[in-house]
Amino acid sequence: MGKIGALVKNLIVIGHPDKKSFCYNGILQTIIKRLEYWGEDYHVIDLYEEKFSPSRWYKNEKDVQRYQKLVKESNRIYFISPVWWFRTTPLLEGFFDQVFTPGFAYKFQKITNTYGFPVPLLKDKKVRTYLTHGAPALPVLTLYLNSVRLRLEMGVYSFIFGWFRTKTRQFWSVPFVSNKKRVRYLQQVREDIDKDVKRYYRNEIII
Repeated sequence: MGKIGALVKNLIVIGHPDKKSFCYNGILQTIIKRLEYWGEDYHVIDLYEEKFSPSRWYKNEKDVQRYQKLVKESNRIYFISPVWWFRTTPLLEGFFDQVFTPGFAYKFQKITNTYGFPVPLLKDKKVRTYLTHGAPALPVLTLYLNSVRLRLEMGVYSFIFGWFRTKTRQFWSVPFVSNKKRVRYLQQVREDIDKDVKRYYRNEIII
């Protein structure tokens, strides 16, 4: 008979101010329902609900410490945000800035007296990001070379979680697509969560 490993803790971080949005009312609720279906433990950080300050000059140190503790204790992290000006929302960007600090999320390994390279300290985390776009896919993927995803994965996540260790899913033209299309988007989210849970238990079973 197999023995199941330790309980997985899922951390969901959402950076959207509108609870009627597809991010909040669609993606977030779908993730929660699938985790509850599998009996998974989870915690939601709603940055706008918690009035998180995106400015490092006005940050709440207790909030930062609490968020770092939640990150440390989590096995999986799900980020949800719309794309504003080719970035995630200001509060999620502030979360990256304040929570994923040197010494906690990464450190620099010295090469020479003037050069070093970042060593990720959170490589044990499984990370998925869901981004919603108002724009269609074609111009973002071609004209702008999908700079949104490249900047996020290469400029942020590679420092923290390591190269090619995170997954990002982008949903296009969200304000303009049909409900049928939105349903297909959410089906992809459900499949992602199911895949994550099944993979974990498959890998943790001891024969």
